[in-house]
Amino acid sequence: MNYPKKVTIGDITVRDGYQHEEKFIPTEAKLWMLEQLILAGFKHLEVSNLGNPKGMPQFKDATELMKLIRNSKKVKHLLDDVCLTDVTIRERAIERAIEDKKNGYGPDRILVMVSTSEAHHKKNSGLTLDEYWKMCEKYIPMAREAGIKVNGTVSTIWGCPISGPTKMEKAIEFTQRWFDIGASDVEHADHDGSASPDRIYRYFSMLMDKFQDPSKHIVHLHTTRGWGSANVLAALQAGMTNYETTMGGTGGQPANFVSGVPVAGTGSYYYKDANAVGLVTTEDIVVMMDEMGIDTGLDVDKVLEIGKMNERIVGRQLRSEAIRNGRIPKSLSGRE
Repeated sequence: MNYPKKVTIGDITVRDGYQHEEKFIPTEAKLWMLEQLILAGFKHLEVSNLGNPKGMPQFKDATELMKLIRNSKKVKHLLDDVCLTDVTIRERAIERAIEDKKNGYGPDRILVMVSTSEAHHKKNSGLTLDEYWKMCEKYIPMAREAGIKVNGTVSTIWGCPISGPTKMEKAIEFTQRWFDIGASDVEHADHDGSASPDRIYRYFSMLMDKFQDPSKHIVHLHTTRGWGSANVLAALQAGMTNYETTMGGTGGQPANFVSGVPVAGTGSYYYKDANAVGLVTTEDIVVMMDEMGIDTGLDVDKVLEIGKMNERIVGRQLRSEAIRNGRIPKSLSGRE
């Protein structure tokens, strides 16, 4: 087994993790979570989604939250080394990000997204792939000019919940296209838990054959079918060094029911059970990496403390095994 000696883990609980929750998470709780994650050593965080809050009321506080974290006395001195990202699927959201940046509190980075499945992409963005690429060709330079980095995400790499199997080679082509039009990095996303470890290894090996340097590529995996940690292990074996996770394995599609009110969200859930939520679990992956001798640069014990509090914030037990069982003791008297 040939694993990297050091990896970067970006926590995206406050955006992706909370978007699937059926109650509005108070802004103060989101701020607390961001502050604690920064204090634990995370350098890459997703803050919110700048899309229309009518369909995604979880993010109605997007601009307010970014202002609060920018001005937080607890972490302001650390923000020069932290990248704060907002999701911006469509034009108006990108315009909001640029406007916020000009006003002194915008994101360091925005995320735009394509799917290799035309059907999934149209449902997710409202545009055809051709229309969306043209939009990005116009708006990515505008964002870069405003001082904002751009992440180009590729989804449905391992399959589409709407139209079925997809070709992994298409995602490699889309990755090159993102870089050609100015993306700073590319996220490779398994948004519904379609990927198995063998295909994870095959895809990221193909990716590294094409691009060699893993530093501009992010691994984004769901664990809907329980394969998340195995898939991370497969990605590590392929040489990948950047990962995204959420506390407790929260996350999924934007909820279509928030605080007692039906909302658009993204329509039907991807999952048969609304609580069978999505991403690989921050706590478990951080502990696993630590046990494997892979440097994450994170305060492992603090990560577990944050995970316990996150369960209280969302109001239920989540997927993390590590916050219940802790780290593995290195001696009878405790950890050395």
